[in-house]
Amino acid sequence: MAIHRHFVLTLILASFISATNALADSTKSVILIIGDGMDDHQITIARNYLVGSRGTLLLDKMPFRGVAQVLTIDEVSGLPVYVADSANTATALATGQVTSRGRIATSAGKDLDLPTIVELANRKGYRTGLVTTSSITDATPASFAAHVSSRYCESPAAMVDIVKYGIELGSCIDDLKANGGLGSISEQLAKSNVHLLLGGGRQYFTANNEAGQSSAMKLAAENGFTIINSWKEIDHLHPNDKVLGLFAEEHLPVKLKGEAGRSAEAPKKSMLNHINNYFGEVTLPSPMNCIANSNFMDTPTLKEMSKMAIKQLSYENRDGFFLMIESASIDKQSHERKPCGSVGELDQLIDAVSVALEYAKENPDTLILVTSDHTHAAQIVPDKSLFSEYPVPVYTPGKIARIFTKEGGILAINYATSNFEAEEHTGANVPIFGNNVAVSEKLPTYMLQADVFSFMARYLELN
Repeated sequence: MAIHRHFVLTLILASFISATNALADSTKSVILIIGDGMDDHQITIARNYLVGSRGTLLLDKMPFRGVAQVLTIDEVSGLPVYVADSANTATALATGQVTSRGRIATSAGKDLDLPTIVELANRKGYRTGLVTTSSITDATPASFAAHVSSRYCESPAAMVDIVKYGIELGSCIDDLKANGGLGSISEQLAKSNVHLLLGGGRQYFTANNEAGQSSAMKLAAENGFTIINSWKEIDHLHPNDKVLGLFAEEHLPVKLKGEAGRSAEAPKKSMLNHINNYFGEVTLPSPMNCIANSNFMDTPTLKEMSKMAIKQLSYENRDGFFLMIESASIDKQSHERKPCGSVGELDQLIDAVSVALEYAKENPDTLILVTSDHTHAAQIVPDKSLFSEYPVPVYTPGKIARIFTKEGGILAINYATSNFEAEEHTGANVPIFGNNVAVSEKLPTYMLQADVFSFMARYLELN
């Protein structure tokens, strides 16, 4: 009898261990944090400004550090293109496939829809969420839950003969619902199974559809989304609510800006120097301070949105979740040659990382990855040239911003990728950071960007 009782107890214990292991397996979650345009220059600029050249950022303390090689192909030839955009790189992270610039989770040439990690996770019962400081229809978040041939097809009103900044940018005729397509990005997000969408982009959800009778906002409400337009409204949410939060007409305001709205400026050349580069004088722009952006005051921070997203996605959830969080305007401020803005948005990303790591302390099966989609303009250059003792004017080409730092120095940041009104992306590999799960799961220290998708999908057993 004692032996029989021991056998029964053993079976019960084995069943309990098996059930516990199954529960542990089922509660795996992934938090992917993307700094748009964040590269080692941007991180070093932020470190120098936020904590000083001898200080450490939270990113510096993460147990995993590696790099990912960014790949892009030409739409027609399929040959390599060595500088990417946010649409094709986000597509690589979201789908594991290399495509051409401007495409949202669609293949180059054949225009096939590529299954995203959000869609695969939804099918397996994971909750999913997308959080961004840009419009929720912008390239990075869109690539995780929509499929269109052009990133600019954000609303039903912008599907044919797209014009942005006075430039004709093609169309998404094949994506029109009338032609059997899925419609605009906002319509696809509204009809998606994503549990939570937070960011800007209200204007893209209020435009009427092709028939002029409805809008993506109405579609979202019909699909069960609770729609909020200000941060104060979160107090009325239930943790189980499916949420669409739209906190700006387009992108959210940034945290920091240059005093008097200054950006990088061209050095001023004397008349004599205009005649001959070896004569006369060249004066660099005066140094400036970074100051708080008053337009940011009523804007939800990326930290607040990240906390809310994790709370909503984890509430009474034994199946785990996938969450993408993006600090979008590291990139957008670099395009505008505004280093203070980029620093503030990288600071926001670090705050989001702290929220994710705090959650992972209590939920150790949470994989946290922090990476970038592509590299960008902005490089640290000498404030005083190494060649300044030579008897000729020596100065940096392009435009330069000189920022006072908290440790008493002057940080000189140069932008010289374009003579146009906006700077360009650049073509280096991007950093990738991870928590201890990335270490234990043996994330490679060098990989192709599309391999990040494969690693996340394997961890969530989506294959």
